Amino acid sequence: MNILILHSSSDLYGASNVLFNVIKVLKNNGNNPIVVLSEEGPLSDKLRNHHIEVHIIRLGILRRKYFSLTGIINRLLILRKADKSLRELIAEKNIKLVYSHTTAVLVGALVAHRLKLKHIWHVLEITTKPLFFVRTMGWLLNKYSTSVITASDAVKAHWSQWVEPKKLKTIYNGLDCSPFTNKTGDLKKELNLSEQTLLIGMIGRVHFWKGQDYFIRIAAEILKIAPNAKFVMAGDAFPGYEYLYKQNQQIIDEKGINDKIFNLGYRTDIVNIMNSLDVFVLPSLLPDPFPTVVLEAMAAGKAIAATRQGGAVEMIADSDSGLLIPIDDAKAAAVKMFQLINSAQERERMGNNAAIRVRKLFSEKAFEMAIIETFTGAPKREPVRKEPVQDISLILQD
Repeated sequence: MNILILHSSSDLYGASNVLFNVIKVLKNNGNNPIVVLSEEGPLSDKLRNHHIEVHIIRLGILRRKYFSLTGIINRLLILRKADKSLRELIAEKNIKLVYSHTTAVLVGALVAHRLKLKHIWHVLEITTKPLFFVRTMGWLLNKYSTSVITASDAVKAHWSQWVEPKKLKTIYNGLDCSPFTNKTGDLKKELNLSEQTLLIGMIGRVHFWKGQDYFIRIAAEILKIAPNAKFVMAGDAFPGYEYLYKQNQQIIDEKGINDKIFNLGYRTDIVNIMNSLDVFVLPSLLPDPFPTVVLEAMAAGKAIAATRQGGAVEMIADSDSGLLIPIDDAKAAAVKMFQLINSAQERERMGNNAAIRVRKLFSEKAFEMAIIETFTGAPKREPVRKEPVQDISLILQD
């Protein structure tokens, strides 16, 4: 089956990695995915390297910066051009199904509705403001989708106010754990730190809700009880949010911790960074629907501290495979994290439990089966299950 796939960016962060996994599943099960992106970038390069057909068409992606009269007019004009280009592509490629990845992509739903094609919308966001936009988005999801995949039950609960229950289906992102298994990282060496240095880090695009500022404030509080700890942040800014670099640096200057925190910027060696950390932090200030980076930290067997909201509540068993920390209360977060900061044994215990949990609940196989069933309507035959491995030494071997 020829499937048209539309995505909102060409980066290689969480949403794009989820998309790549969907495409891989579809292709491996005999389908022909044809991808449309608004621009060239690391994702388009990766797709072509895997022999996936990619087209560049400006899709009129929704961003907060367009929430103005001139911005809306701009989006409408681009959507009109995109509609025409996509209808031509659908006819040329004999497309049978349209798949829109993230709510930032609207045009796929409209084109599929006009051409009476099946449309699957994969929703990774929990959008709360502005209310008019949220309600409109909910109406569009319900009216213009055959099925709505949600990244977590938290996402599903949010959009269930507007979307019929029969259309909603939670599919947890699956992760190939093998790149993180039994690996060591050399980031401490790169930063001229001893292997005994407690290294605490976060990975994510710089955005007002991703919590880089909160991470810095948590770091300042932790340094009061662990003055030799070091901190790293990896990730570049969403377009239009570059001003946050300056704001975050101002906080670092105010706290007097310039020599304690490293801003790595955009990096592609996520496995290396993750395997170099002693503690991983997800400091999101708004609900992060189902952050893949947490799965990666779990796969690497790392101790995790994540704000108590969104998908993290479903991913982490509090005090067993990680910690759920308060939102925007740096002192309270540092106090709760004390058990990880103060005890290598406790970090190892939670990291081991996290590694077991990710392989048991968030496997690639479960993701593949759910995706195929949603796209084809026929469940993929499940392989014979083996008894779950409970020995972490076996799980973390090559």
